[in-house]
Amino acid sequence: MKKSIYLFVLLALAACKPHPTYDYKQEMRDFVCHLSAWAKTQKPSFLVIPQNGIELVTLDGTATGTPATSYLSAIDGHGQEDLFYGYDADNETTPTEVSDYLLPFLTLSQAAGNVILTTDYCFSESKMADSYTQNATHHFLSFAAPERGLDVIPNYPIYHENKDTIRSLQDAKNFLYLINPEKFASKQAFIEAVCATNYDALIMDLFFQDGSAFTASEIAQLRVKANGGRRLVIAYMSIGEAENYRYYWKSSWNLIKPQWLDAENPDWKGNYKVKYWDKEWQSLIFGTPDSYLQKIVTADFDGVYLDIIDAFEYYENR
Repeated sequence: MKKSIYLFVLLALAACKPHPTYDYKQEMRDFVCHLSAWAKTQKPSFLVIPQNGIELVTLDGTATGTPATSYLSAIDGHGQEDLFYGYDADNETTPTEVSDYLLPFLTLSQAAGNVILTTDYCFSESKMADSYTQNATHHFLSFAAPERGLDVIPNYPIYHENKDTIRSLQDAKNFLYLINPEKFASKQAFIEAVCATNYDALIMDLFFQDGSAFTASEIAQLRVKANGGRRLVIAYMSIGEAENYRYYWKSSWNLIKPQWLDAENPDWKGNYKVKYWDKEWQSLIFGTPDSYLQKIVTADFDGVYLDIIDAFEYYENR
């Protein structure tokens, strides 16, 4: 009887034992830093640009905190959505308190030498114009996206259009964010549409809608502006969620999930939260011959635009 009680107590204590805790912000910083170091070993000029999750630029996640110098040095720019338009709804002004919260972080990253790329979601011409004006005041590179799906080239004049050959992110005066090619009938149609523009930088997906990857020769075509200048071509890649339409997804995961695969994102069907600090997940992203980033480097992109950097919020709030 005593042994049974003793065993019951041990089992109860084991059940109450807390799960391992992580510094979720630092885990994401480390992920990006290691990814960046690996990419730049292969191509020193390769650009690494995280989107959102701006709190990572300081060690304690506050705007007045100590700068996270290793992280700031590992990246070349910082993307931010909804800074002035789109936070609550597309084509609506972002609340002032949200903009005021984000700006000190962005300014800190900018002061460290990083280029800030902002994407506002607005389609009224007056609001698109205001978005470009406000971002220019802060010396941010900006794109006013008329569709949240990032699937169209805006029918709106390119801000600071030019004939320059863009050799670095600092040279760019504008960019096009076009990661969903579903409205283009073929790769060639996509290439021709982009090449008919004079954007200084293009953020696009490595893969066309049929699942085929863009090749180095196709990226070379996309690099040429309509006026003969040269642009940067940067690949989008999500590292805070797994996507079931990517080449790395295994059908067996639909029945038995790997231990790093977490809940489906209720807002984006087919996207799943991941324990991004897990080495198995990270090896799918970089560091191996078949990794996602290796495919991007092999296709000769100029850099990578990292999404779901703010995945730390999901784990911190659970």
